[in-house]
Amino acid sequence: MYKIVDTTLRDGEQMAGVELGFDDKIEFAKIIDSKDVYQIEAGTPAMGGDEKKSIEQLMSLGLKSKVSAWNRMNINDINHSIDCRVDIVHISVPISDIQIKWKLGRNRVWVINEMKRSVYYAKEKGYEVVVGLEDASRTSTEFLIHIIREAKELGVQRVRYADTVGILYPDKIYKQIKKIKQNVDISIEFHAHNDFGMAVANSVSAVMAGAEFVDSTFGGIGERAGNCDYVKLINALDKNNNLI
Repeated sequence: MYKIVDTTLRDGEQMAGVELGFDDKIEFAKIIDSKDVYQIEAGTPAMGGDEKKSIEQLMSLGLKSKVSAWNRMNINDINHSIDCRVDIVHISVPISDIQIKWKLGRNRVWVINEMKRSVYYAKEKGYEVVVGLEDASRTSTEFLIHIIREAKELGVQRVRYADTVGILYPDKIYKQIKKIKQNVDISIEFHAHNDFGMAVANSVSAVMAGAEFVDSTFGGIGERAGNCDYVKLINALDKNNNLI
């Protein structure tokens, strides 16, 4: 059975023209929680200000949903999440050669070492860690599986496969999830972007291939063309539950 991770408060807010204030985020979180969503990605505490304060406030509400915070591979970022006492520390790890070269100015070895350092630090503090494989759809299958194995050896039980630039089609993500599952015993979360209008279709395909977690936002809001629409996703999965 799949579980929903709602990222309206984090990725959804990156949509042009969308700006959620402190009170907006609290009200949205209550609405999301009322939908029995498994996890709410509440934002990025390292941004400080109202962003961090809103996450701290969410943690005082006694929500049923687990609350996670997004972090770079950065101890300072992780400390901000620890300040908020979130349930889950999400650590984003850029893994495509494009991002490793042009965003980080590093190499694969450095990325793996930084991932290990960050994950170890958060787990030593007693936190559940999810590793986000940023730009996974533009990395080689071999490196993808290699870094997932490295994460699992650190005690990570779930990784996020992020189609960061929204280039996937349903058949490709189906094959990718199947390949990962054949090689590594780990839970997979799928994170879609809607650049080709495929976010819902790709998310359904990922679940059919064995992904246990799937990300969405209310109204499909999100960076560029948006993310996977929560209502459309639920309807599509419910209509195809005999295939899942």
